Amino acid sequence: MEQHVYDTYLNILKSELVPALGCTEPITIAYASAIARECLGAFPDVIQIKASGNIIKNVKSVVVPGTNGMKGIEAAVAAGLIGGKSEKKLEVISEVTEEEKKEIKTLVEKKIIEVNIADSDLILDVQILLKKAEDYVLVRIANSHTNVVLVEKNGEKLFEKSMDCGGDDGNLSEEKKLLSVAGILEFADCVKIEDVKEVIARQIAYNTAIAEEGLTKNYGANIGKVLLKAYGDTDVRVRAKAKAAAGSDARMSGCELPVIINSGSGNQGITASVPVIEFARELQVGEEKMYRALVLSNLIAIHQKTGIGPLSAYCGAVSAGCASGAAIAYLKGGDLRTISHTIVNCLAITSGIVCDGAKASCAAKIGTAVEAGILGYLMIAEDQQFRAGDGIVKKGVEETIASVGRLGKDGMKDTDREILEIMIGK
Repeated sequence: MEQHVYDTYLNILKSELVPALGCTEPITIAYASAIARECLGAFPDVIQIKASGNIIKNVKSVVVPGTNGMKGIEAAVAAGLIGGKSEKKLEVISEVTEEEKKEIKTLVEKKIIEVNIADSDLILDVQILLKKAEDYVLVRIANSHTNVVLVEKNGEKLFEKSMDCGGDDGNLSEEKKLLSVAGILEFADCVKIEDVKEVIARQIAYNTAIAEEGLTKNYGANIGKVLLKAYGDTDVRVRAKAKAAAGSDARMSGCELPVIINSGSGNQGITASVPVIEFARELQVGEEKMYRALVLSNLIAIHQKTGIGPLSAYCGAVSAGCASGAAIAYLKGGDLRTISHTIVNCLAITSGIVCDGAKASCAAKIGTAVEAGILGYLMIAEDQQFRAGDGIVKKGVEETIASVGRLGKDGMKDTDREILEIMIGK
């Protein structure tokens, strides 16, 4: 592999696989709130937030960590204002004290946090305005979860950057255009393990821990436990689904364990990693092969989401489940043809699943997505496949990924608006 391509793939992997505590949309709100509070230098009298529809959708029904089980935008704002530490970014509320949890509840109950939909065409947009007497601070995050584009105090712009950058790193979106399934497989085969060991080892540790947490305690609808009780734990396919679902059970219910995200999502990070880890251990392939399979899975998930964008009416668990299926094919000795057909088969099965926000049912969608990924592999292992012209399936894996990207980004815009209106009761 050419060195600049190798370096690009490595940078994408390291930039995307970062830790987060809690669902990333409420954490983005908490992060903006913490920055604004620190900049204001006092506790505000007026608290106003404007957020894009996709942010509101993903925050409405999910538990915010560090709040003793509270849900929604107001809880996220309050957590950031009272217990947030902005330097920790997506782990901004990882150190909330018990006393601060009481203060968060009190602030939410005062009902002084004003919430509105942002007048913005951006999919990801959070604007926090705080006022104290004559002083005010405005903080805006846009396009990606920690991408601060504006900090303004009393009319002075303390920090500003162009909205055109698309994310924290203006080059990252361009770099992702170099991704391809063939390139990802080549990178997974040739990458020096020492180059990815830290980031992948952390993903294994964090995401396995939250999956086990979900299986041992009572979280959400306990989808992971339901699967194991119904089908037993002897089949690796059941365990792969159950453990991934259990990680989401815990995360969507406010578990205060961090996860390593993928494409800006903890659920996608769990889905792209936990099933692969479970299969690698079952197959006893060794640590190196497991690391390479996780590199493959993570990058294939990112590749699919590049065309869709960070937030959409298209369920991101589908992309991650598809990626884990491709990595399972890799663990079983699959070549480029096998991996490509696994992806196409999987996308043909589950691309109709919609995202109606972050909440308990995400765990069940994850179980379904992992099942589709495995089925996609089982089909091609028996020389069965979906072909070009079967619905949105195109000739070749890259064309199929592109058609799904078009569906998720452009085709589902009206669906996205309708989902939000249903959720907020319009």
